[in-house]
Amino acid sequence: MSSRVVKCGLIQASNPIAPSAEPDKMSEADQHKEVEKIKKAMTDKHLKLIEEAARKDVKIICMQELFNAPYFCAERHFRWYSLAEEIPGPTTKIMQDCAKEYGMIIVVPIYENVFSGVYYNTAVIINADGEILGKYRKIHIPEVPPGFNEKYYFKPGNLGFPVFKTDYGTIAAYICYDRHFPDGARVLGLNGAELVFNPSATVEGVSKYLWKIEQPAHAVANGYFVGAINRVGNEEPWNIGKFYGNSYFCDPRGQIIAEGSEDNDEIVIADLDFDEVRKVRYSWQFFRDRRPETYGDLVKLLP
Repeated sequence: MSSRVVKCGLIQASNPIAPSAEPDKMSEADQHKEVEKIKKAMTDKHLKLIEEAARKDVKIICMQELFNAPYFCAERHFRWYSLAEEIPGPTTKIMQDCAKEYGMIIVVPIYENVFSGVYYNTAVIINADGEILGKYRKIHIPEVPPGFNEKYYFKPGNLGFPVFKTDYGTIAAYICYDRHFPDGARVLGLNGAELVFNPSATVEGVSKYLWKIEQPAHAVANGYFVGAINRVGNEEPWNIGKFYGNSYFCDPRGQIIAEGSEDNDEIVIADLDFDEVRKVRYSWQFFRDRRPETYGDLVKLLP
């Protein structure tokens, strides 16, 4: 095997505790306690899966969008603001300890609190020694009724398209709805990404058709691996649709090389040979043949 073969993992999981359908009948203190209970249950579930991944020698792992909560954007309610944390904070500290214990790079999608009233949908990249290398903030924020009320909860990201040189390879994150925009996917490639994770929360319907088209297309167009993660199950009390899992890795030629089920909590694992990035780019010279001087209309406010 090449010295650049790295075992990578994706965690897809269901939410074990349904939040109250009538939060306004609860005190704010009880609302907060319920949110904390759900957060702990989801965190504990993921810690067990991370431990399992470590036993299987996974070196880079990513969890689903907003991993320690249900997809709360299905409703508009202020109770979920209490879920948000500063970075670094309690959840990132837990994951830093895991990364250091297992020698594993962990991508942690989290609800970020900068200060009261300023919140982002963020992915934190933690190196195998426990160091926080940086973060990516989701740039494209959907408002797609019914059930996807993200503009109520998040500001658009303002950190650009960073990539992170880890102990095992150069990785990046591009969160959920971002995947519908090839512009940022291209910038991540130009910035040097070898593996791009897309932690998501997406339900059956049109998005399922797109799920296995858009991201393999990004992989081909930019010559990198993609790890696409989706949660599983129908989440009460909102029932906006079935989160259908099917988390997968695809290679720089757009071929799906490992895939999860539609329904189960699981870790999707694949050996990724990062030398393939270079080999594919030698074959398909898309970066060489770019014509950015012709792309002026892309940065105009059209139409």
